[in-house]
Amino acid sequence: MTKLSMKKLPYHYGVKARCYPSSHQKAIIKRNSDASRFVYNELVAISRELYELKQVKLPIDTVQQRIHQLEQRKKTTKNISDEHLFLCHKDIDSLSLANAKQNYAKAWKAFRKVHRSGIPVFHKKNYTWKYQTNAQYGSKATIPSLLNGTVKFLDRNHAKLPKLGVIRTSAVRSKIWEMREVVRIGTVTITKDSADCFYLSFQLGSTQPFIGQVTFANKKLGVDLNTENFLTDSNGAVVANPRYYRKILKQLNRQKRKLSRRQLRAKKEHRSLCDAKNYQKQRLLVAKMQVKVAHQRLNFLHNLTTELVKNHDFLVAEELRSSNMLKNHALALSISDAGWRLFLQQLQSKAELYGKIFVAVDPRNTTQTCSKCGYLLAGNNKLTLKDRTWQCPQCHTKHQRDHNAANNILAKGIDQLA
Repeated sequence: MTKLSMKKLPYHYGVKARCYPSSHQKAIIKRNSDASRFVYNELVAISRELYELKQVKLPIDTVQQRIHQLEQRKKTTKNISDEHLFLCHKDIDSLSLANAKQNYAKAWKAFRKVHRSGIPVFHKKNYTWKYQTNAQYGSKATIPSLLNGTVKFLDRNHAKLPKLGVIRTSAVRSKIWEMREVVRIGTVTITKDSADCFYLSFQLGSTQPFIGQVTFANKKLGVDLNTENFLTDSNGAVVANPRYYRKILKQLNRQKRKLSRRQLRAKKEHRSLCDAKNYQKQRLLVAKMQVKVAHQRLNFLHNLTTELVKNHDFLVAEELRSSNMLKNHALALSISDAGWRLFLQQLQSKAELYGKIFVAVDPRNTTQTCSKCGYLLAGNNKLTLKDRTWQCPQCHTKHQRDHNAANNILAKGIDQLA
């Protein structure tokens, strides 16, 4: 593989692995996470002050001097480090600071592209840690791979990172390990979630595809998402909704009430929550329950989307605005528990990965239209959420609500592609 940049490589893949750092390595991760958050917040503060100073229209020398000083400090992370010497600590990775500045620039770019994303704001201190570094390849590494560079794998269960050194990880997938000589590492994200679990997320690139030979069966499928079942497809197959969050909701609420009582007790005794051991034990228990639900849902969605993409060449789903639908308090819990947005994102990304076609269509009138004759229900004849079956007044065809919608979604997708 020639020495190309990550952007120029034709194939990209992401790998997330659980890691098990030592106590010393955890301290280094915490320091780097705090440093990257500080740099990001410093850039936000500089931008806000510059905005206020530039509102002054009078040519005051002190104001102009301050503007010039802030603009110089904002240019590089080295200028910020010179101003705040604790950022020059030997355990702080300089690339983590550079990535914080890059993420700040990306946040402004996202705001200019999609205004609803909002301007960059201060990152609060919480129980999650996160920072990014990069794998760099010197002139000696003629062929960048998983086995050389500043970030590399020593074997399937051990990786080496700047400042952290050797860290034990869960086993890398066998397919990726077989391609270790032709796969390059880009950005690496080190995270700790609220349940105190550590992860390494690798951005991989290669000139060879990460997926083996893909079979095409010329099959088309329309997918209707609903709260009764997770989905119904145009072939009539129904996938049940696992409802992972609802299953533990009663138990979770009980543990949250217990957590709230311990919080009130610590505040009443004027103790910091960081020093309240009983509070921290209960917080960790609640966090583990929530993380378990998230992992169950993610596993379910990964298995389902992979099966759909592998077995069909053309997939059509409704383009749902989850953020708008969550405003309905009666359906908000069911919608957020299903994870529709993540499902659609995975379908799109995996369709690109496997070379299949995925189309998202406007769901308007897909439920109210007869898939056989095209008759549209209107006025008092419109279906409500309680109506699961109905008969077309024009062609007298009996429809199952979700199956009929899936057929209409497929037809819309075919028309949109044409």
